[in-house]
Amino acid sequence: MDDTSTRIEIGLTAAIVAVEGDEPMLLAAGSGSEKLIGLPSGPFDPREHRTFEIGLRAWVKAQTGLSAGYVEQLYTFGDRGRQVPADGAPHVVSIGYLALTRMPDIAGLAASVGAGFRPWYRFFPWEDWRNGRPDILDTTLIPLLEEWSAAPATDETVRPLSRRERLRLCFPVGGSPWDEEKVLDRYELLYEAGLVEEALRDGRSAANAWGERPQLGEAMRLDHRRILATAIARLRAKLKYRPVIFELMAAEFTLTELQLTVEAISGRHLHKQNFRRLVETAALVEPTGETSMTTGGRPAALFRFRREVMQERPAPGLRLGGR
Repeated sequence: MDDTSTRIEIGLTAAIVAVEGDEPMLLAAGSGSEKLIGLPSGPFDPREHRTFEIGLRAWVKAQTGLSAGYVEQLYTFGDRGRQVPADGAPHVVSIGYLALTRMPDIAGLAASVGAGFRPWYRFFPWEDWRNGRPDILDTTLIPLLEEWSAAPATDETVRPLSRRERLRLCFPVGGSPWDEEKVLDRYELLYEAGLVEEALRDGRSAANAWGERPQLGEAMRLDHRRILATAIARLRAKLKYRPVIFELMAAEFTLTELQLTVEAISGRHLHKQNFRRLVETAALVEPTGETSMTTGGRPAALFRFRREVMQERPAPGLRLGGR
């Protein structure tokens, strides 16, 4: 082998999502001596792991104490600059995964390595529209992006759309609607503009061009916030054509609990009566005949997921309408 060639290592990284009350949560692994938190991750070892997924589950168990349930592969992340280079160290190409779980007993996690759940909107505060348009968009984020989009492009990347056009596609600017699925597109634009901490850390020239820059969400280790953005976008899209939301629900639940979970993931407020008609039309749930006395008011009927729906039609999801 040519001594000048770059060695490649395959990494496995998991964005593990749960919902607690009305808050979407991310399971973060301990970061050791590093200040930034990160996702559970580790190298794929073909001598120990027969498949990538087996390897991923092993790392998740070792680093968090959690036995992962629903898991699906997201994307392969291998850009140059995704890690701090070290002499002789291999370049890590990481395969990202989305995993869904019901909120476990946090005390049962591997507390010795600092694993625990964090609200995912602390990393992307502009993605939570449940109480209306987030203030950070108009006070900070959009003015900075408009300043960047008005400047001449200096990078060598040839793009079919201008900076201004891409800004309007990703953010609610100039009458453009908000698309909750474009989580990754928005993060990538902020990274390209040099407005997130990761861009400065990675040595992007656009980041160095800014003076004092406000913190736009909490940064994560390596490119883990990019992986998380990919996971959120995938999950939000998948709500509409697969019943993945029930991977986050208890075996029995009220319709209010189901609505709060859907709102938590989508970042949108949903009209109560419209949501219930949607659930009824989709025939995703059935009553158990029991009621819950923990609602703080009148007893609420309990429901469960109808697994038969998976055989009844090819795309059983919640087709959420516009805002």
